[in-house]
Amino acid sequence: MNDKLIVTHNGNFHADDVFSVAALKHIIPSFKLIRTRDSDIINKADIVIDVGGEYDPNAGRFDHHQRGGAGKRENGIPYSSFGLIWQKYGLEICQCDQAIADAVDVALVSIIDGVDCGHVEGVYNGVSLSQTIAMFNPTWQEDSHFDSCFDEAVEFASHILARFIAAAEGEISAKAIVAKAVENAEDPRVIVLEKYTPWKETVHALSADALFIIYPSLSGKWIIHTVPAEIGSFEDRKPLPQQWAGLSDEALNKVTNIDDAMFCHNGLFIAGAASFDSIMKMASLALQA
Repeated sequence: MNDKLIVTHNGNFHADDVFSVAALKHIIPSFKLIRTRDSDIINKADIVIDVGGEYDPNAGRFDHHQRGGAGKRENGIPYSSFGLIWQKYGLEICQCDQAIADAVDVALVSIIDGVDCGHVEGVYNGVSLSQTIAMFNPTWQEDSHFDSCFDEAVEFASHILARFIAAAEGEISAKAIVAKAVENAEDPRVIVLEKYTPWKETVHALSADALFIIYPSLSGKWIIHTVPAEIGSFEDRKPLPQQWAGLSDEALNKVTNIDDAMFCHNGLFIAGAASFDSIMKMASLALQA
């Protein structure tokens, strides 16, 4: 079977056309890319991105520059070529997991669409991926060819997209793991995780009773972490005992009467012990404080 022909515009490139090509690399292992505005070549292409003045996903046409654009999301952010490609292929790229595809759209695709279309409301401030991609264009002082610079940008974008997909998958998996831990907790005030898993959003969504989270650290010790009163807050639903503040090793052993208690942060939001039994004893003491 012949390689598919994918066409996008030549000259200056932006995040939407770069990420569109990067996205297609995840599901089309081999294709020929031509960057041009030549209508004869565009008409022969299997997939046309960000050029051609036509949006027809069934015909493989993904431009948004025509009069009226190519639609917008419910939140008002218009679709650029990347958003149009993601609508068509995002689910396949994310191995048919709609939740992951939706999460990547919110965190990455819609932001790039918003910047490209000049829709600033709801778009993050500061240096953006769109600006970063634009920096791959050669400056007026450089002799670099636009097409080779585009290829470098696509390679970079492909890695970024893969990490966004992995992050979305990890977040969704974490929610299921933490939800199960909340459901199975012997004491609803103490949630035990078998390994560290991002937990704050899920715990806040599912449990008004949870006060402490227990999990093993990468170094092998066990951690007790307080549940904040609100996401992003420095105030806890219940802090660790005041007399533990800033203590470690022997000093903490004496106060807790636990031989392998290791440390307690001065902010009273995290403490550690060498064994699971000991960290659970610390949780019991903290509940009584």
